[in-house]
Amino acid sequence: MSKIKLSENFIKNTVKLALNEDLYPSGDITSDLIENSKIIEVKLIANENAVIGGLRFAKYAFSLIDNKIKFIVKKKDGSFVKKNSLIATIKGSAKNILIAERVALNFLSHISGIATKTNKFVKLAGKKCKICCTRKTIPNLRVIQKYAVKLGGGTNHRFNLSDEFLIKDNHIAASNLREMVSLAIKNKKGKKITVEVDNLKQLKKIMGLKFNTILFDNMNVKNLKVGIKLAKKYYETEASGNINLKTVKSVAATGVNRISVGSITHSASSIDFKLEI
Repeated sequence: MSKIKLSENFIKNTVKLALNEDLYPSGDITSDLIENSKIIEVKLIANENAVIGGLRFAKYAFSLIDNKIKFIVKKKDGSFVKKNSLIATIKGSAKNILIAERVALNFLSHISGIATKTNKFVKLAGKKCKICCTRKTIPNLRVIQKYAVKLGGGTNHRFNLSDEFLIKDNHIAASNLREMVSLAIKNKKGKKITVEVDNLKQLKKIMGLKFNTILFDNMNVKNLKVGIKLAKKYYETEASGNINLKTVKSVAATGVNRISVGSITHSASSIDFKLEI
């Protein structure tokens, strides 16, 4: 799988785009009303329990506006905090802190939201089953969202379409299942191969072929258990399909190796933070 590179240059450029979006074309016309020399110290507070993520993004939001602003972190990315915890202190020009405030909080809220939701799934699934993200990410934010998943204890699935072969239902509908898997094996060139099945009949059609992972999609727990029993000696096993916080524990209990969950990236609620002057 492609490695996610969350370099300082990437973070800086991403934040710069966000600031440009916020300040175009006339800047912060409200904060311009504040006296430029006024210095304040504010506290960054979590308004709910959370796994923290995105502090470097927040720090750049302030420093790109004013490199004299001091952003002092009190927690680290990936750490769990309780409601009302102090996350960081920010000291500098009141005007410039307020200009950067919302961009900083937006990055923190989104990244922490994904990390927090991922962590809930990870705890329920237990140590023997991995929670994986998918490609159901906001376009152009995949690197950030998959970084957040890792902060929450999750595992990154393929990053892009060239990372591995993933033969899904629509591929199968457009071709012959066994022939398509055989063709992938012939052309794999070191890439992993995952094959999605949504019933035991499909599984039995491809048993014996040499590939890596069986992905059981939208199967009930009873059939999933049967499928895993048939496949576990030969393939890595994965489950997917609208698995939520109420069902993930029972799915993990089937013995499946990993569970992929689209909602940890596409439907994670933002974490609420505030700047307290």
